[in-house]
Amino acid sequence: MKNITKITLSALLAAGLMTGCADKTERIDMHNDKGDQVMGLDYRDFDQAASEAIQSMLKSGALDKKDGSRYVLAISRVTNDTMQHIDTDQLIKKIRVELLRSGKVVVTTAVSANGAEDKMSMDARKLRENDEFNQNTVQKKGTLVAPDMSLSGKILQRNVAMDDGRQQVEYYFMLSLTEIKTGLAWWEGETVIGKRGSGKSVSW
Repeated sequence: MKNITKITLSALLAAGLMTGCADKTERIDMHNDKGDQVMGLDYRDFDQAASEAIQSMLKSGALDKKDGSRYVLAISRVTNDTMQHIDTDQLIKKIRVELLRSGKVVVTTAVSANGAEDKMSMDARKLRENDEFNQNTVQKKGTLVAPDMSLSGKILQRNVAMDDGRQQVEYYFMLSLTEIKTGLAWWEGETVIGKRGSGKSVSW
């Protein structure tokens, strides 16, 4: 009985080692990924949606300030209305980085729909009247800059059953750029990404 048990354990161990060797980890070429598509959203989809939004926004002229200075942009709420547990910051961060590089805007981290992204802007101001700090180095009242613009949006998902048993999944990336002073949308954009595959494939 002991011999049988030893043989069984040895066989399982060998099978496990073979499986581990066969399942080889590979590095992805993030700039030229030829890997198979997935029904859910991956980084390629976020890259596409962000790229299209940035190009459309810049071409529209909505961020061209007459005096050549930069607009101050605040990030409002971007809602995930898909079946996936995704972080919408994955989309917004790409847009923020490219807009900053464009020289058209600066992004405030002191104000957002979910509160201050960087709470230090306010925490550092609590040092006023603290004798342990040189008050000449503490930020004075009235120095924070309020935003001119707000970026908000939503990511939607729509699943469609096809006649041949496959499924079609559509993802809608919808964004709006609003002038805070007037509440008017100066720019709106939408990117639609569609995928078709097996009806058994999951999109979350």
